[in-house]
Amino acid sequence: MCAHVLVAEDDEMQAELIRRSLLAEGHTATVVHDGAAALDAARRLGPDLVVLDLMLPVIDGFGVCRVLRGGDPAHADIPVLMLTARSEEDDLLLGLELGADDYMTKPYSPRELMARIRTVLRRSGRTAAVPENPVVRAAGITVDPERHEVRCDGEPVECTPGEFQILLAMAGEPERVFTRRQLLQCTRGFDRASTERAVDVHIMNLRKKIEADPRRPVRLLTVFGVGYKLSGGRA
Repeated sequence: MCAHVLVAEDDEMQAELIRRSLLAEGHTATVVHDGAAALDAARRLGPDLVVLDLMLPVIDGFGVCRVLRGGDPAHADIPVLMLTARSEEDDLLLGLELGADDYMTKPYSPRELMARIRTVLRRSGRTAAVPENPVVRAAGITVDPERHEVRCDGEPVECTPGEFQILLAMAGEPERVFTRRQLLQCTRGFDRASTERAVDVHIMNLRKKIEADPRRPVRLLTVFGVGYKLSGGRA
């Protein structure tokens, strides 16, 4: 079994990106958007890890960590990875003093966050090791995040980092329609300035690599007025 991760993040888009990244790694996830809900979920579910944003409403991340570490002994040792937009040393030290196992400052990439989560889980020993090769497949596309490899009908495909992140997200949830904004967050990491037009360029380039006829795509489809999806079947 892999880990069950509680994600406490008030930004719904960031929370969804973390959730999808966890699912792509073979984990399960519960998402909440305020500190009170985080404490309730931690007590009920006993997760293997809490990914905890500091700037939560109702009870902030410091308060959540303080209660977890000082509360029920059954939950006091749940590993906590703090997320913060703050870079002040005093804030970071306070988080560690309250019992956080690690922290990351925003902005960060999903890949970097998953690597840090793997490290915390490995140190905690609360769950079995994360699979070494969490490969995702859809529409004849195979995406291997550990090896950073993409294959189309068994043939290797060279992808840029942005193209790779788009395929990883879409292959993990075939038939789901992704907006340009969601795909932009996948390619650029969290809170990075860019333009949604860049997603159209990534899609155009990907179609040249994975479609028999890029002008008539059957794998990477446009959903007019919404965004894009990856077909769930074989092309």
